[in-house]
Formats: sequence, structure tokens, C-alpha cells
Amino acid sequence: MPVHGVVTTAWRRAAFLVRTPMTRWGPEGGDTVLYGLAALFALATALFAGLAGYRVWGWIALGPYAAAAVVSALVARYRTRRRAEGDRRTHWGPARVWLLLVVLLGATLVPLTVEVELGHDTATTSYVQPEVTVIAQAGRRLADLQDVYHATVKNHHVQSGVPGEPAYEAFFPYLPLMAVFGLPGNTRGPVRVTDTRVLFSIVTLIVVGAALLLLRAPRDHKVRALQFLTVLPTAALPLATGGDDMPVVAFLLLAMVLAQRRRPGWSGLVLGVVSAMKFTAWPLAALALFCARDAAGRRAPGRMLLGMVVVVGPVLAPFALSNALAFVDNVILFPLGLSGVTSPAASNLPGHVLVTELPWLHTVLPFGVALAGGVLLVAHLVRRTPSTAAQVSTLAGWVMLVAITFASATRVGYLLYPADFFVWGWMFAAADRAADATLSPVDALSPVDALPATATAAPDRSSVPPPPTSGPGLHGADPALNLYPAPRRGRG
Repeated sequence: MPVHGVVTTAWRRAAFLVRTPMTRWGPEGGDTVLYGLAALFALATALFAGLAGYRVWGWIALGPYAAAAVVSALVARYRTRRRAEGDRRTHWGPARVWLLLVVLLGATLVPLTVEVELGHDTATTSYVQPEVTVIAQAGRRLADLQDVYHATVKNHHVQSGVPGEPAYEAFFPYLPLMAVFGLPGNTRGPVRVTDTRVLFSIVTLIVVGAALLLLRAPRDHKVRALQFLTVLPTAALPLATGGDDMPVVAFLLLAMVLAQRRRPGWSGLVLGVVSAMKFTAWPLAALALFCARDAAGRRAPGRMLLGMVVVVGPVLAPFALSNALAFVDNVILFPLGLSGVTSPAASNLPGHVLVTELPWLHTVLPFGVALAGGVLLVAHLVRRTPSTAAQVSTLAGWVMLVAITFASATRVGYLLYPADFFVWGWMFAAADRAADATLSPVDALSPVDALPATATAAPDRSSVPPPPTSGPGLHGADPALNLYPAPRRGRG
């Protein structure tokens, strides 16, 4: 058999093995597949990751993921038989609850605790992501009322850098509000409690929980989104090792839920908060204007935009105006790889590989990708303008996927953005279908249209017989029934 045939056959068999439990075993089957893939990812991370912190997470998370996959498979087969026997109870049973909590503890919280301990008990920084150190330093400068953007580049040399530390740690490639997460490190509390990663996790869990409680969507879809945001590697690995993107994703979800609930003002305020934290929130924040609706269903992008500006303007303006050069060097040039200083965000995605092999593309590629992507995006918006939270989330997923793939300085971890956005699009679409299903045909009509045709026409008085004027027991009309009561008969 030719190589192409072998690959095709193997791909089809793998697809069958994945699709069968997800389609035939219900949501529990989906849990089996996701936890199984997570276990494989954890094993690969433990064996091949270049960072010690990643390897520690992989070995700790492998057991919980593998156990959850096995238990999910058993529960799925059991409930498949029960449903075949006519049991139609909800999928959100105790087994799924306990499994999610166990995996949250074993794959997210325990590795986080271990990583924090190792980061403070060892002299090496291999258990601490660079962004954790950078945000902690920014928090200290903010607490001392100093400018968080103190590093500039002159002739490819960092000015105002901290002696003895890598040049990239002198930069703060975030927007000002991200420095708030570094403030606890400036207190006198225990370092294992005031670690930036602990605050990342607490804020993420609280905001995600609030967003899913507000969302009116099928329970199984909300559970799947909760898994992606708390227990699967898209969340567990960054939370344990220092992922500043997780609170950004959490606030974006809350903003989109408020937009889906037709609260454009509140959604705009939340988008303003997250947009003042990191530029990665801006694509979805901009596209969210297309799904802004008020309670009556009218478009309300102005109210959403006002909410954003009210927060972003006062936060960004003081820093951007006080030292514009340092601000641009930190939040624009350095993240794009245009500052002349090597960034630790250097995963071997297509964009980074291209600029590594063809250095002359280092400046051309970012602008070329932005121009080509912008043209395609505008064309899509003109032809198929998104109008719902589901459509906006899905479109934002594609935008982020393209941007991350072809960025010259990027991380594989940034792919959590499109992964989460695609899941949200699926979840919001289910919420919209559920909302439409709750409207009966009569509810979908206007009050006049809901009435029968004869009820809206003027009554034909000529067909109504005149009321009787005599007869036993007839003393006029019954006002409650608008009919003439029949004569009462005696008991004798």
C-alpha cells in the first residue's frame, strides 16, 4: 500500500476512534476524549518540554487526566445503556461534577502549589515564567508610584535595564492594568500567597464562574466551556506556570456573556477593563461592537464603545503621555519583535520560522500579515456581518489563529485564545437556539397577530338574536359570561 494510503487509513481510524465516543456516548464521551488527549499532552510535555516548570506540570497532571478519561469512559457506557432503556435524565450528574473537581485539583491547583513552592525555594528561575517576574516588578514600581515603562532601546541596547537580569525582563509588554496583579508581591504577606500566579488563578476562577452563571445556555455546553477554562491544558498549564492570558480570557468571556444578554453598557465596561490589560483582548473587543444590542434588540455599539473608552482612556493616557517613547517600545515594538531585543516568545510557529530563516522578513512580515489579514477581514465583515455573540466569537477565533500563526514573535500558548473563542461560539450558538426554542409560535407573534382572525373583526350584530323579554327566570344578562342564562329549574 502506498504511503498516502497508509496515512489516509490511519487518519480515518483515528477520527473514528475519536468521533465514536463523542457522538454516541453523549457529553461523557466527549469528556473521555478530551481527558484522554489531555493525558497524552501532559505525557509529551513531561518528556519533551524544554522548561522545567512545564515538565513538573506534565508529570503531576498526567495521573488525574488518565484517571478521569477512564472513569468518564465507564460512566459514558453506563449512561448510554440507561438512555437506551428510556432514562432521559440530565447529563450533569454527580460523576461529571466530581471528575471536574478532581481534575481541577490534580491538574491545576496542585501543580500551581508545587510550582510556587519550587519557584521560591530554589535559586533557579526555571520554575517561574518570565512574565511572572516582569509583572511582579511592574507591581512594585506601581506601588512606589513609578512609571512601569522604564526600559527603552537605543542602538539595539536596553536603557534603564536592571543590572544582572536578562534584557527582555526590563520590558513591560502589557498595558498598565496588568501591573495590578503584581501588587500583592509588594505586601508583607507570605510569598506563597502573594505570588502573581495565585492571583491569576483566583481572578480567573471567580470571573469564569460568574460568567457561566449569568449565561443562559444548555448545561452540557457550559460544562464544556468550564473544562477548557479551568482543567484542560488550555488553562491548567498556563495557570500553573504563570499564564497572564487566563484572566484576560476570563474577562473576555464575561464581556461576551453580557453582550449576549443584551447589556451593552456593562459589556463595554468589562471590555474596557480587559483592553487596559493586554493588546490580545483588542480583536475580540473591536468585533464585539457588531453584536451590541440593547434590551429591545436594537443595535447599540455606541453604548458598548462608550463603556470601553470610559475605562481604557483614563488608564492608558497618563502612561502614554508621560513617556510616549518608552510606552511604544514596551507595548508595541518589543511584543512584535521590532525593538531589536530578543523576546522569549519564540515558539516555532510559521511566522517565527520564516523570520529566522529569512531575516529580511523580520520587519516586512508583521505589516504584510496585518495588511492582508485586514483586507480579508473587512471583506468578510461586508459580506457576512456578524450580529450575534456566537458569530463574533467564532470570527475572533479565526482572526487570532491567523495572527498567532504568522506573528514573528509568538508562543504556542497563545493558541488558547482561538481554542476558547471557538468553544464560546459553539456555546453561544446553543444558547441562542435554546432561547428560540422557549418562544412558542404565539409568543413570536405580535399581540394582535396572536388573536384569531374572527377576534379582530367587528361582530356581526345582525346575526345575534335579540334577548328574550319574557319567560320564567329571565331577569337580564349574566355580565360575567356575556350570555343570557338559561331558566332555573326547581328541584320538585
